[in-house]
Amino acid sequence: MREEMDTSPMVSSLLSSLANYSNLPQGSKEHEEAENNEAESSRKKPVKAPQLGTLMGVYLPCIQNIFGVILFLRMTWLVGIGGVVGCFIIVFICCSTTMLTAISMSAIATNGVVPAGGAYYMISRSLGPEFGGAVGICFYLGTTFAGAMYILGAIELLLIYIAPKAAIFPLEGLEGSEAEAALLNNMRVYGTILLFFMATVVFVGVKYVNKLALVFLACVILSILAVYAGVINTGWDPPEFPVCLLGNRTLVSKNFDVCAKTIESANGTVTTQLWRMFCDSPLLNATCDKYFVANNISQVQGIPGVTSGVLAENMFGTYYEKGDLIARKNMESVEDQDDPLTNSNRYVLADIGSFFTLLVGIYFPSVTGIMAGSNRSGDLRDAQKSIPIGTIAAITTTSFVYMTSVVLFGACIEGVVLRDKFGEGVHGNLVIGTLAWPSPWVIVIGSFFSTCGAGLQSLTGAPRLMQAIAKDGIVPALRIFGHAKANGEPTWSLLLTVCICEIGILIASLDAVAPILSMFFLMCYMFVNLACALQTLLRTPNWRPRFKFYHWALSFLGMSLCLTLMFICSWYYAIIAMLIAGSIYKYIEFAGAEKEWGDGIRGLSLSAARYALMRLEEGQPHTKNWRPQLLTLVSTDSEQNIEQPRLLSLTNQLKAGKGLTIVGTALVGSYLENQEQTQRAEQALRKLMETEKVKGFCQVTVSSNLRDATSHLLQASGLGGLKHNAVLVSWPRNWRQGDEHQTWRNFVELVRETTAASLAMLVPKNIAAFPSNGERFTEGHIDVWWIVHDGGMLMLLPFLLKQHKVWRKCKIRIFTVAQLDDNSIQMKKDLTTFLYHLRIEALVEVVEMHDSDISAYTYEKTLVMEQRSQMLKQINLSKNEREREIQSITDSSRGSIRRKNPAAVTTQLSVTEEPAADSKEEKPEEEVEHC
Repeated sequence: MREEMDTSPMVSSLLSSLANYSNLPQGSKEHEEAENNEAESSRKKPVKAPQLGTLMGVYLPCIQNIFGVILFLRMTWLVGIGGVVGCFIIVFICCSTTMLTAISMSAIATNGVVPAGGAYYMISRSLGPEFGGAVGICFYLGTTFAGAMYILGAIELLLIYIAPKAAIFPLEGLEGSEAEAALLNNMRVYGTILLFFMATVVFVGVKYVNKLALVFLACVILSILAVYAGVINTGWDPPEFPVCLLGNRTLVSKNFDVCAKTIESANGTVTTQLWRMFCDSPLLNATCDKYFVANNISQVQGIPGVTSGVLAENMFGTYYEKGDLIARKNMESVEDQDDPLTNSNRYVLADIGSFFTLLVGIYFPSVTGIMAGSNRSGDLRDAQKSIPIGTIAAITTTSFVYMTSVVLFGACIEGVVLRDKFGEGVHGNLVIGTLAWPSPWVIVIGSFFSTCGAGLQSLTGAPRLMQAIAKDGIVPALRIFGHAKANGEPTWSLLLTVCICEIGILIASLDAVAPILSMFFLMCYMFVNLACALQTLLRTPNWRPRFKFYHWALSFLGMSLCLTLMFICSWYYAIIAMLIAGSIYKYIEFAGAEKEWGDGIRGLSLSAARYALMRLEEGQPHTKNWRPQLLTLVSTDSEQNIEQPRLLSLTNQLKAGKGLTIVGTALVGSYLENQEQTQRAEQALRKLMETEKVKGFCQVTVSSNLRDATSHLLQASGLGGLKHNAVLVSWPRNWRQGDEHQTWRNFVELVRETTAASLAMLVPKNIAAFPSNGERFTEGHIDVWWIVHDGGMLMLLPFLLKQHKVWRKCKIRIFTVAQLDDNSIQMKKDLTTFLYHLRIEALVEVVEMHDSDISAYTYEKTLVMEQRSQMLKQINLSKNEREREIQSITDSSRGSIRRKNPAAVTTQLSVTEEPAADSKEEKPEEEVEHC
């Protein structure tokens, strides 16, 4: 009595849970409650969503989503084509992939609450909005095509096994491609009708889908139990399942009634319908097909039972090309190689070409649905505990069922029956249905309703996934699909889902749709594994999952398996899926995802940046790696507006080297008192950089005076080895006016500090006259007056300008100075050779000047260059030796420039070169014309 009292509450609780069972994604409950509240009076309190446990909230929904149409319609055919060994390998690989994904998913799901969106939410919050949006949309497409696959499975069951006479396009009398086309057209028509009906049910209200969820679940479980009971029953009472063979070829049984050439009757020996299929008349002396005459008719038991020993014959696979004959192994057949195949429509033929990778693509959808529990975390009593346990237990259960099914089907069914996809050799009977106990209709009706239920769930879950993506706003083009009815029902998303699902219906082939959704699910699973691996390796402080049985190596293995399966299933579908995901990623990146979720990709970028900066600190960059790292100094007015916007245009035009760019400005005052001005100046800098398309960083420094603020910018900008090596500043305005003495003093101090820091200095004069990024020069020259041999840096600047579209059509002219007594022709040749080794195309001009026009400093430097040229000619080196010597001189000079860096170069309307830091002599100014 006590035991009954103790157990009755448990039974009552279980029945209550079953009554409240729902296999709908999170969000559907709230919609159902809203519908009930609209229908009923407001005096009734809204029904609170049940707090489900592991069994009802995770385990059973996952079971229902994993078991589906592939098990009932394709599992026997997969075993027959791939063999027990091959099919077992397929099941093992696919189930291992989902198990590893479930481990990674459990870690992510137990690291925080997973609201509506499920897999999309996990990936977007772990890998960022770009990856989240791309993979989320792919997961949505996979779920939508899964709905199409379930609908096609239901129509195939209806038209081939339940009510063949309901076909709108009659199949009788049609053969070959005509019969295939008629079947596909029937699938399209009935599939569209069923899709419209299901969409109407979902639109009217999810509460009706919810009420049928338990019925659909019961259909799945009862159908599987019926198959197992039937397999066991074949051990002592195998069902009648005759298959007629001519030689070793399987015959289409619907065309005859007796499996014999002739039969004995009261009138003697008479021919049968089978005789008339291969002979030109019913008479015994008729002319018949040679193969028909040479081979005997035999009848075998299609399901001999588990004790028959047929397992040995079905161990290894037999792959066919489309149109090949389905023949029995280990059975002799008399064939004439010269005799062409006639009456091929009388034999059972392979409807599609089969190979191992095709089988993987068709089978994989049967192991999807592992995220049904994580999608419902808000309805769970203890999601941190239920999701890992329920999901892993469901995968373990379904994997066991699939693996045992492979062995049991191979052990009790004849090979020709397994390979006969539509049962043409057995009067159209469903093979797995014939196995069912006590009646084949148990599994036929059960599988039909289970596929309808799975289709309804896909049409219910996919719109909510799209609604979650649209509400996040990361894909601007999808914002309209975030709108919903008053009760939250995603009407627009449902309409989009129906349209995409119709595409799968129009394909009409279950075998063609299955690999498509495999791609999208595999991509989703791959990124779930990647998210877990990244979070584990980066060791972010927020990564504290309650599920402890995970490891980054398992996640990477799962990711590798997903990627491998994508290309195994269909390499071209895999490429298309990746292109779709890549396009969505770039679109979100281009549109500018404004969401910031602290994702792992940003953490990975931080780790990579830290590693790169540490590497840069290991030594000075090589000459070949030199590129301009610009510190652009601009000034602001009293309203913090930029006074020299064309400086940023020039910065953009000089950035063909793709180096570092820092745009800085200095403010006078106290930082504590000028925070608002600092923020406004920084916003103005960012806006101008965005307008001028300058990729880099902005920095604002505040100090008690402008001189110190500029000095701080010069000293503190950059980080580690990622520092500026050149300073770009505008020529001071109105510096000759009496009240502007401080302006030129600040400029002179900046020149001195730049020289002391061994930095190059670019000082464009009349910066307002420089071209903007929108202008284009169709002709003209960039003129460089080259007085001092600086190793080629002054040559590099016009080369960088020519890489930009503004200056691209301009030509470079190099001017150098010579005395009247110098050999100008030889100097021009030497300079041309030097530019050739620098791989810079430019016109060379030598300008002869009087000694009085050349300063002592530039005369000495030019003379040194001339002496080197004369020395090379005097020692009579060969051409190759002379080129090597010139390159040696160039490298030596560049090394000197890198160590001392005496040149402070000014380009634009004027270019000024500064001497070395220890030089006291005045610097000349060279005028450089621009286009």
